[in-house]
Amino acid sequence: MAEAFKGEFTALYVETSQSQRMDEEDRSRLRSHVRLAKKLGAKIETTCGDDIAFQISEFARLSGITKIVIGRSVTERSHFWGKQPLTEQLIANAPNMDIYIIPCQMAETAGFSRKNIQSALVLSVGDITKSILGLAAASCIGTLFEQLGFDEANIITVFVLAVLIISVTIRNQIYSLIAAIVSVLVFNFLFTAPKYTLVAYDRGYPVTFLIMFVAAFLTGTLASRMKRSSRQLAHVAFRTRVLFETNQLLQQKKTRNEIVSATAHQLIKLLDRDIIFYLVKDGKLGTPKVFRTEGDDIPEAYTSLEEKKAAQWAFDNNRHAGATTRNLSHASCLYLAVRVNDTVYGVVGIVIGNQPLAAFENSILLSILGECALALENEKNAWEKQEAALLAKNEQLRSQLLRAISHDLRTPLTSISGNASNLLSNSPSFDEATRQSLYQDIYDDSMWLINLVENLLSVTRLEEGRLNLNMSAELVDEVVKEALNHVDRKSSEHTITVSHEDEFLLARMDAKLIVQVVINLVNNAIKYTPAGSHIAVATRKDGKWAVIAVADDGPGVPDENKQKLFDMFYSGANRIVDSRRSLGLGLSLCKSIVNAHGGTITISDHVPHGAVFTFTLPAEEVRLTE
Repeated sequence: MAEAFKGEFTALYVETSQSQRMDEEDRSRLRSHVRLAKKLGAKIETTCGDDIAFQISEFARLSGITKIVIGRSVTERSHFWGKQPLTEQLIANAPNMDIYIIPCQMAETAGFSRKNIQSALVLSVGDITKSILGLAAASCIGTLFEQLGFDEANIITVFVLAVLIISVTIRNQIYSLIAAIVSVLVFNFLFTAPKYTLVAYDRGYPVTFLIMFVAAFLTGTLASRMKRSSRQLAHVAFRTRVLFETNQLLQQKKTRNEIVSATAHQLIKLLDRDIIFYLVKDGKLGTPKVFRTEGDDIPEAYTSLEEKKAAQWAFDNNRHAGATTRNLSHASCLYLAVRVNDTVYGVVGIVIGNQPLAAFENSILLSILGECALALENEKNAWEKQEAALLAKNEQLRSQLLRAISHDLRTPLTSISGNASNLLSNSPSFDEATRQSLYQDIYDDSMWLINLVENLLSVTRLEEGRLNLNMSAELVDEVVKEALNHVDRKSSEHTITVSHEDEFLLARMDAKLIVQVVINLVNNAIKYTPAGSHIAVATRKDGKWAVIAVADDGPGVPDENKQKLFDMFYSGANRIVDSRRSLGLGLSLCKSIVNAHGGTITISDHVPHGAVFTFTLPAEEVRLTE
């Protein structure tokens, strides 16, 4: 019918206060109906309430259902005052809705069936004791009222109250009916003339007894029904709270393992069963993760080959498998796919044991797994977005490098080729001073290219973790002195000073790399400051750190550029003195080297103008031996 009318197919299960008392035969029949509905493509929904016809009609009204299909018993009401069949109640509650009734061979019982009576007549010592104590207390209070001269109506009220209290405290409803009957007999025996007999002289007493029984029975029945309803609502509230908590928890989790762990613990809270979780990795089920309700030992049966086959079947077919299903039902766990539409992100195994899942538990379970699947999908999308951003950044860096090489390397290469061509063609006509100048230009440009390549290779090795550090304790002043011997030849146009607060300042470092850091910082100051500027290199000790600072009195660095200054390929907006742009590798290399040593590098303003580059290294204690 759903296909013919091009509508949605929904299978509704109404959980009543009696649902917990279903025997295994009824539970098995319910599970088979649920499986059949799923097989036919139905969406399973669950509501709660004792008035089944009202729950069905209200669900249909609120959900926009237009047609209801329901089975009808072939039996009729056995007597006038019997309860109407469900189909008649539904027609009365939804008169304006299309209701299709299909004859069913299974009898729909009106009132108590034999099985219901047998289940109700359960011998309970606790309920019997509570009933006896309640009626005994009512008898004592009634006797006291009689001695105080109270009217019989007050005594009757006491017995009605006793039946009400008994109905609230006992578990089996049948005892409230028995208590109502016994209360009438006790009242007749103790408080009507002749006393201590079950005979009543007054012709009005039978009516009194009948009204008393009806009042006691109705109040007891209503109390028992309210108690069952409150217990049922408590279960519903707990399950709803678990579902709400799951939604909040999964929103806070970032990684796949955190999502899986949070979902498993929520399922344990809901079902009180062990959980096995298989995550999908590279299109295959990964290693199972077992979450126990108590204890840490993992039974071998949970991860046996048979269980893995059931989990694999659920993954391959995107359907339930294992216990309580028709697919590999000999497994000890029920396996469900964690999926969004046709995409499966994992498989959850639930240890069934001897107690299958209730229908309402199954509904909440599917909702939690749906939340888990959405969280895993969001995590996957976030990871893919991060990967795409990283790929875009790498592509941008590659484009910047190619653009810088094609633009910035043209000048030194043109200078080298031009000077070499002049020497080859016109060397005899040049005087010695001109030739030396051309040789020097070729040498400077080639050294600039060599330093560029060395910096680029060093940055690459450091970023990939392939550069091995040869750590040792070195004198900081000797490292600085060695570095100043290899700075740019234009250093002669600047005034470079060196100061050391501690004569013997030791630091743990790879001396070759730290020499390169100092060279890059000093060369950076030479490039970006005009001729005649002052460059100061200072060292000192600050607690556990050796501090090295390179300061200049040039134009300085704008605040908006300081955050990006140590990024690869960033050269800022400053124009270099000799009009040759930098590829922005020197400071990036310095940061990578210093970070590899466990230190930090920063830039700050030099008062009154200029910039100060400061980096730290782990200090070593000076040990003197005689």
